Amino acid sequence: MSQRLLDKHALLSGANGGIGLAVTQAYLKEGARCTIFDVAATASQDVQQLMAQYPNRLNYIQCDVTQLAQIEAGFAAAESKFGPVGVLFNNAAIFDLAPLLECSEASFDRLFAVNVKGLFFVMQAALASMVKNKTRGSVINLASQAGRRGEALVAHYCATKAAVISYTQSAALAMAPHGIRVNGIAPGVIDTPMWAHVDSLFAKYEHLPLGEKKKQVGLAVPLGYMGAPADIAGAAVFLASDEASYITAQTLNVDGGSVMS
Repeated sequence: MSQRLLDKHALLSGANGGIGLAVTQAYLKEGARCTIFDVAATASQDVQQLMAQYPNRLNYIQCDVTQLAQIEAGFAAAESKFGPVGVLFNNAAIFDLAPLLECSEASFDRLFAVNVKGLFFVMQAALASMVKNKTRGSVINLASQAGRRGEALVAHYCATKAAVISYTQSAALAMAPHGIRVNGIAPGVIDTPMWAHVDSLFAKYEHLPLGEKKKQVGLAVPLGYMGAPADIAGAAVFLASDEASYITAQTLNVDGGSVMS
């Protein structure tokens, strides 16, 4: 590998599996020291295997990103171990859907707490550290193609991801004088373990056999198939590296051509 992230400390939220795990693997291969924030009490088997492979460059911290005290404590622990954070991969998120007239307050509160509040305050903590330490760092927020448009069954989730894109633009403008870059990635349909949950919800409300929605959305992608977590990892490495030093306030679509902007 090219070691594009050599000696950088990257903090990744929601990285116990799926996209976050794939990005962690890519960052480690590129030479970074990595801290994972995840709500799970213990690291997944995949993360534990990575920790055994990189015992001096990977740390796992339980953190509920909806709790500001846990974010503060998590950053203190992360920076005590690996030094100031230079890269943030801001990925923690949850998904839910329902017909618009059945969307509940509980679902609204839960989605916005994790996908918007959590993302914003993890970003704020990372940016505050970068400013304090005069680190010309990079923040990468995970949006979604759902943030580019509305969907009849996915109103709350789409709104949260639109907020991610907006916060990315505002933070980029605020941090530009400090030389800190803030960008986003908007994945399309990515084949992660979460898709079993997504597929089951669509099956319920669209009266489809299990697995049918997943098949349909893959075929609807212009390239003809669902993406893999590694497809996001490549973009995440690029945006974290010095190769993207003149890119900020952008949200990159990594979606097989589903959204054209």
